[in-house]
Amino acid sequence: MAATQIINRPLYLEKVEAHIGKHIIKVLVGLRRSGKSYLMLSIIERIKQLNPDANIIYINKEHYEFDHIRNYYDLQAHFDGRFIAGGANYLFVDEIQEIDQFEKCVRNIFSKEMADIYISGSNAGILSGELATMLSGRFVEIRVHPLSYSEFLEFFKRSHSPEAFNKYLRQGGMPGLINTNSEVEPVNDYLKGILSTVLLKDVVARYNIRNVTFLENLVSFLAGNTGSLVSAKNISDYLKSQQINISPNLVLDYLAFQCNAYFVNKVRRKDIAGKKVFEVGEKYYFEDVGLRNVIAGFGPGDINKVLENVVYSHLVIAGYDVYVGRQGIREVDFVAQRSGETVYVQVCYLLSGENVIEREFGNLMAIPDNFRKYVVSMDEFRADNTYQGIEHRYIPDFCLELIKGK
Repeated sequence: MAATQIINRPLYLEKVEAHIGKHIIKVLVGLRRSGKSYLMLSIIERIKQLNPDANIIYINKEHYEFDHIRNYYDLQAHFDGRFIAGGANYLFVDEIQEIDQFEKCVRNIFSKEMADIYISGSNAGILSGELATMLSGRFVEIRVHPLSYSEFLEFFKRSHSPEAFNKYLRQGGMPGLINTNSEVEPVNDYLKGILSTVLLKDVVARYNIRNVTFLENLVSFLAGNTGSLVSAKNISDYLKSQQINISPNLVLDYLAFQCNAYFVNKVRRKDIAGKKVFEVGEKYYFEDVGLRNVIAGFGPGDINKVLENVVYSHLVIAGYDVYVGRQGIREVDFVAQRSGETVYVQVCYLLSGENVIEREFGNLMAIPDNFRKYVVSMDEFRADNTYQGIEHRYIPDFCLELIKGK
């Protein structure tokens, strides 16, 4: 492995450290280029600190020197050639979904306790099928996200400020941006490269998609409607109005493919009173707002969508299960649940008048329970205020507080 600068991400490294040396497979999943490879290198450094004699067997399927490892047989042969009998062996395979039937080799090495195993993938199906069945309860899955706002500040050595948060809103949190300068054009070129790779390798190639034009149109639709309720039927109906005949089932498939690549996230609606989860109508948020912005742009009309996307991402990074809330005819942007705790969050750009204040706070006031409720906005002067018992937070501070709480 070539020497490279590694910036640690404690939020994820600490989750993995608890399982180092344990007979359990560590599985890192997430959007391509979200930092899984560097997290693996951080884990390797930590293992070497704990055991200088550790035998590290490392494979990164995005590097050409591992092109010869195409299937489980090649993987086993590569491992066998580097395995030290009686030694402390550690196997790391990055982007393992690129290896055909990899699960046969992983199962063999795991069952014989030949190595401590760490694998990563950019597809939600990495642990589907036979491997998941065989390894039930014997693996831990760790979702790796693009940089949170606090990580963004650390990576780019910035202080918390309106200018820094605005930059985060525009370019997102893909860790590789650290290798570009801060000019708009290099940033956009880098993000467009990731976008192309994700769509072509993790969606088009993986699912043998033929109607690439429809996929591109669907991605643009989701970017333009970030945070809006959508359904396969209304997308299909819209396309028919444009003389494009696509069935709702095909729309559902294409949406699922994007979710499986961790490119977008589907957020379902939940009835706050009855706790019922609705089967129809959901919202989609992008895993990284920078990727969303290179698709749809970031003009004055996009600020509410992007802010809502960023708040959603931080709730997820903080470990919450997130839903869109429904209370009668009212909608609550996010119902977030974690370890028996529930928080309700309304997101808006500015509390620009009494009607806006009434709408944002009123939706939360109608919820008849005592869980914490927040309205978050970009109004700095209202930060830390409360209204009828509902807390108000400045969005950048709220994002920092969520991650600090972890």
